[in-house]
Amino acid sequence: MIPPSNPITLPADMRPILLVVVDTEETFAWNRPFSREATSVAAMGNIAKGQKLFAEFNVRPVYVVDYPIADQEEGYAQLAQFIADDQGVIGAHLHPWVSPPFSEQLNSRNSYPGNLSHEQEEQKLQLLTQRIEKSFGIKPKIYKAGRYGIGPNTASILAKLGYEVDLSTAPPFDYRGDGGPDFTTATNQPYWFGEGKKMLEIPCTGSYVGLLNKYGGNLHPLIHKPLLQQLRIPGIFSRLGLLERIRLTPEGYDLEDLKRLTNHLIASGTKIFTLSFHSPSLAPGAIDYVQDEAGLQRFLATIAGYLDFFMNTIGGEASTPLEIKQRLAL
Repeated sequence: MIPPSNPITLPADMRPILLVVVDTEETFAWNRPFSREATSVAAMGNIAKGQKLFAEFNVRPVYVVDYPIADQEEGYAQLAQFIADDQGVIGAHLHPWVSPPFSEQLNSRNSYPGNLSHEQEEQKLQLLTQRIEKSFGIKPKIYKAGRYGIGPNTASILAKLGYEVDLSTAPPFDYRGDGGPDFTTATNQPYWFGEGKKMLEIPCTGSYVGLLNKYGGNLHPLIHKPLLQQLRIPGIFSRLGLLERIRLTPEGYDLEDLKRLTNHLIASGTKIFTLSFHSPSLAPGAIDYVQDEAGLQRFLATIAGYLDFFMNTIGGEASTPLEIKQRLAL
């Protein structure tokens, strides 16, 4: 994986900065085996609902797009107009199972691009990069690995293909049970990586929260063992304010969760935050998080509530990955 480095020291008086990252991808059943045929981009018909909300808060989201999106006009046409109007920025998002060339065995382990051979990962990312440039007229410089799946060759491949910022690390989540990387001890702070430390890592935002947060790496897996889950121990720990693991996303978390996470991280010195979600969540019934129109309205309300909280309550500001890189390089 991309090796951790010393976190960048940010000025104490720096305003909190927010990135909004949309994993812009095809619709597929997350609880079923991976399929090369699951390439529907029909959910992109709802992408304007998110974009309208971002515009109200002067947020330019990062749309990290995968191959089915970049390869089908239904997937990229409206998005390309947003980018042309400077309402957002584009990046790459690699889902190996639907990204050519198809030389790898189709299984869960290989769904994490960093588990592929150096040649396979590079070929897929190169073709994805070229496809994005053809569809959007822009060569992407921002990358987020599908399933957060960075690996030992990712940094060198990104550098070779001209990428400048990676958004893949996902503290404090551990995907080893499914064959993926372990981010249990990863930092929420940005850091330089790669040869010459020229590329910037901006992690997804997540943390253990609660009175026992310092012990989260060991305690969280313990209280989520099957027997203790049956006894509803994780819920008890959460309600008592002892321990919970939260990612900064409206998918599976409510507004109070996101506020609690943000306040916890601000208190510990975090300055740069990433709010993320998957584009099919904007289409009711496409994936599990949003099942109907009422659910979509709650989903959008959570995003709006968080943007209002971040900008107006804690005095934050919105930015984009390349703008942050430029700022930190000064």
